[in-house]
Amino acid sequence: MKSHTFRSLLKITLGAIISGLLFTSCGSSPAADTSNKMIVSVKDQTLLLTHNGNPVKSYRISTSKFGLGNTRNSKKTPLGKMEIVKKIGGGSRIGTVFKSRRKTGEVIKPNTPGRDPIVTRILWLKGNEYRNRHTYSRYIYIHGTPEEYTIGKPVSYGCVRMKSTDIIDLYRRVGVGAEVEIINSRLYKTREGRKSSAILRNTFYGGA
Repeated sequence: MKSHTFRSLLKITLGAIISGLLFTSCGSSPAADTSNKMIVSVKDQTLLLTHNGNPVKSYRISTSKFGLGNTRNSKKTPLGKMEIVKKIGGGSRIGTVFKSRRKTGEVIKPNTPGRDPIVTRILWLKGNEYRNRHTYSRYIYIHGTPEEYTIGKPVSYGCVRMKSTDIIDLYRRVGVGAEVEIINSRLYKTREGRKSSAILRNTFYGGA
């Protein structure tokens, strides 16, 4: 009787410990970033970052030279609402080269002739609408490019490209779960864009 009671208590105790560990593991995961949102304007070739609906900063970017869409293997930039599902490259040296989201060990400088790999940081996107449902499986990222002289023009292969210093800055400001909306209209036509005229002027005419 005593042996049976001991075994029962042991099972209950082990079950409680395992449940506690599972709960702690889930509870320790960082909360989704619901404060930050990025609006990417294809017309303006600009990304506007907002925090709780208020404009924070804007960056010049580059979308696809093949146009807009989410057909597989199209190399087009998808439109619509998405979110960041993975952040890759935190702490890496500026110019670190990535292949299949892994560091190659190479570091290159901006505008290195004949080189066009993904560099510095990667923000991997997932589509939240039917029209952009293939975004994640198409490996659509916001990432750094060494071809910084092309920023501001649609020259990418589907992703949203940024200068290395800009993607580092954006990477540290946003978390997994942050919303990304890619639009084919001007930023000044959006509610957030109407509040950010000074920020946008700085980006186009004097800024980072």
